[in-house]
Amino acid sequence: MVNLLNQLFGNSNRSVNLTREQRQVVDELVDQLISIGHKEDFLSERPGGEYNGQCRHRRTREIGEKLNAIGGIDVMWLAFERVRKKVGRQLGDHLEYAWGGIGEWLD
Repeated sequence: MVNLLNQLFGNSNRSVNLTREQRQVVDELVDQLISIGHKEDFLSERPGGEYNGQCRHRRTREIGEKLNAIGGIDVMWLAFERVRKKVGRQLGDHLEYAWGGIGEWLD
């Protein structure tokens, strides 16, 4: 199980027990985050459209809420680490801020 999670999320010390269905959902959500990061960014300089009043990407926040509901902070961290590896450190920092206030995520 740990080996599968390492393949899915990258090498991490976090241990999460997910069903096959949950892993599939998490994988799809991570792919969406990677796409948002590459195409739009998780933050904007101005609110409006895809961005809320705090200039955070609305779908990114929805995905963070879903990940939190699936497995809390551990699943969010695993997803974050995987996304950051694909989009780079700067966009990873943007994702970290965009998720502020979701569950136990850093704020």
